[in-house]
Amino acid sequence: MSATRNLRYAQVACACIWCLFSAGIVFGFAALKPILISEGVYHELCDPEDVDGLLCTAQDLKLNFIFALSATVTNIMALPVGKILDMYGPRVCGITGSGLLFLACGNFISAKHLTSIWDPYLVGYTLLAVAGPFVFISCFQLANSFPQRSGTILALLTGSFDSSSALFLMYRLLYQNWYPNLRVSKFFTVYLVVPLFILICQLTIMPHSSYKTVSSIAKIAVEGLDENGRLIEGDTGSNIIPDVQERQSLITMEEGEEDAMPNSPPRPQRRKSALETYVEGKLQKKSGGIFGVLHGKSALEQIKSPWFYLMLLFALVAMLRINYFIATIRTQEEYLLNDRELALKLNSIFDMLLPLGGVVSIPFIGFLLDHTNTLTTLTVLFTTSTAIGIFGLIPNSFTWNLIGIALLVVYRPFYYTVVSDYSSKVFGFETFGTVYGLLSCICGIFNMSQNLLDRWTHTTFNMNPFPINLTLVIFTVLFSVIITLYIRAQISHGPKGERALFSNYQSI
Repeated sequence: MSATRNLRYAQVACACIWCLFSAGIVFGFAALKPILISEGVYHELCDPEDVDGLLCTAQDLKLNFIFALSATVTNIMALPVGKILDMYGPRVCGITGSGLLFLACGNFISAKHLTSIWDPYLVGYTLLAVAGPFVFISCFQLANSFPQRSGTILALLTGSFDSSSALFLMYRLLYQNWYPNLRVSKFFTVYLVVPLFILICQLTIMPHSSYKTVSSIAKIAVEGLDENGRLIEGDTGSNIIPDVQERQSLITMEEGEEDAMPNSPPRPQRRKSALETYVEGKLQKKSGGIFGVLHGKSALEQIKSPWFYLMLLFALVAMLRINYFIATIRTQEEYLLNDRELALKLNSIFDMLLPLGGVVSIPFIGFLLDHTNTLTTLTVLFTTSTAIGIFGLIPNSFTWNLIGIALLVVYRPFYYTVVSDYSSKVFGFETFGTVYGLLSCICGIFNMSQNLLDRWTHTTFNMNPFPINLTLVIFTVLFSVIITLYIRAQISHGPKGERALFSNYQSI
C-alpha cells in the first residue's frame, strides 16, 4: 500500500475523530443543561425566594436562549463556510475552526473572570456553534480521497457529526456518577486537546487544497460521475450502468469524443458527456420526474421558484420543531406526564438516543433514497414529521412520548439528508452550495423564533406546551400538503421533459 494511500486513510480517520468530538456538540445541549443548572449558571436571575435549587422561569429561558442562538448560528454559517472552503481551501477552514474552539474553551474556563465583561456561557457556546461548520464542512472534500468509496466516507463523516452530541452525555454521566468535581471549567480545560488535535492535523497531514468542491461532491454522491461528467478514476461504471455492452458503448463514445477534439478550446457552457446524459436520464426516471427540473437555471431563478420557497416553508417549521424540542424537552415532558421523575427519565433516554439516531438511520435513509422516487421519500418525511408532532400532544402517556422521541432522533438526520438530496436533484450541482446554503441560512435565522415560543409557553400558556406544538403540527401538515400537491402537478406535466432527456441520449 503506497504512502499516499496511507496518508489519505489517516486524513479520513482524523476527520472522523474531530467531527465526533466537535462538529455538532452544541446539539447535545439537553445533556449539558442539567450540569449548568446544578452549577447555578444564571440562577442569579431568579427571585431571592427561589433558593430550593429548582429551575426558575428566568433561568430556564436564558439557558434555552443559549441553545436557540447556537442552533441559529450553526445553520447560518453553512453558507459562508461553503464559500470560504471553495475560495481558500480546507486547511484555512480547519485552522479557523480550531481557533474558534480554543476561544470557546477560554470563555468556559475563565467564566468567573469574564462575567463582568460579557456573558461567557453565551459567547462560549456560540463559538462552539460557529466552529462546528468550519471543522465539519471542510471535511466534505475528503469524500473524493477515495472516489469509489465517496458515499461511505460521507456516511462516516455524517455519522460522526450526528454522534458528536454524545460528548455532553458522556460528560453528564461522569459528572453525576463518578466525578462531581468535574466542573464546566475543568471539562473544557481537558477539551482543549480537541482543537489542538485539529490544528496539528491541519498543519501536518491534511491537504492544503480541496480534492473537490462541495458542488462536485454533491454531483459524485448523486450521479457517481465527476464534475466533467466522466467516470471517477478507477471506477468501471458497473454501479451506474449494469449492462456491460451498454456501458462499454458509452465509454467508447466518450473516448472517441476526446480523440476527435484534442485541442478544442474550453467552452463557457460545457457540453454534457454521453455518460452524463445517460445517467441523468435514468435519474430523471428513477426520481419520478423530479431530477433536473431546474438544472441550468441561475440561482436567482431557482430561488424565485415554488420548488425552493415551498420546501423552505416546510424546512422552517421542521427545523424549528426539532431544535425547540431539544431545548425544552425536560419542561415539556414534566407538563405532559405530570411527573418530574418520568420526565427526567425521558430526558436521559433522549440524551442517549440522539447521538445514535444518525448511525441507526443510515441504512434506512440509504434504502429509501436508492429504492423509491423522490416524491415517495418526501411523503415518508412529511408523514413521519406529522406523526412525531401528534405523539408530542398526548398527555399522561410515557409510551407514546417515548415513541415520539425515538422517531425524532431518526427523523432528524433523515430530514437533513432528504432536503439536501432534494436540493441537489431539483436545483443541480452548479448552484447547490448557494441554494442549499441559503435555505439552511434562512432556516437558521428563523430558528431564533424558538426563544419567543419558549417565552409564550412559560408565560402566556403557564408551561403548557400543547398550544405551541399543535400550531407547529398544523403548519407542518399544511406545508406538507401544499408542496406534495405542487410536485404532483408538476410531474403530471413532465413526460415531455423525460422523453427529451432520453432522446438526447439516443441522438448522441
